[in-house]
Amino acid sequence: MQQTKQISLRKMNWLLFLMGVVQIPLIGFVRPKLIEINDEVVKVKIKLRRRTKNHLKSMYFGALAVGADIAAGIHVFYFSETKGVKTSFAFKGMKADFIKRAESDVTFVCDEGKLIASLLSESIEKKERINHPVMVKAVDNQNEVVATFEMIISLKVL
Repeated sequence: MQQTKQISLRKMNWLLFLMGVVQIPLIGFVRPKLIEINDEVVKVKIKLRRRTKNHLKSMYFGALAVGADIAAGIHVFYFSETKGVKTSFAFKGMKADFIKRAESDVTFVCDEGKLIASLLSESIEKKERINHPVMVKAVDNQNEVVATFEMIISLKVL
């Protein structure tokens, strides 16, 4: 499957912002920022601030879940846009391991772009819904892994 167009980081950040305003207000509330997106990797940053902190002054696990959701999900959206197809997409499950407290800004990294692109291609070929786990790791400012997430993506090309 050939890519039909390129999408800039700026445009993807704008689309992420709009999604937070129009469709999923919780995304807008934590104000994530897309740092990098390409065919292989997505990096999303959520700042530790009053909105994302818990009573222990570390990042609330709900904010961590939002970051993992975006890091895994935005890749599906990215490939849908570049390939010019429409998808029905959701998360079917999630497993999280919280390794240590996130006491600084957190960057969420999903480096499974090739896998997600192949899942999209498989859905196009089979014309059915595909479910598959995708890994996301959360890294703090000291480059230490604070959490890992297994997000089960469920997608179908319409």
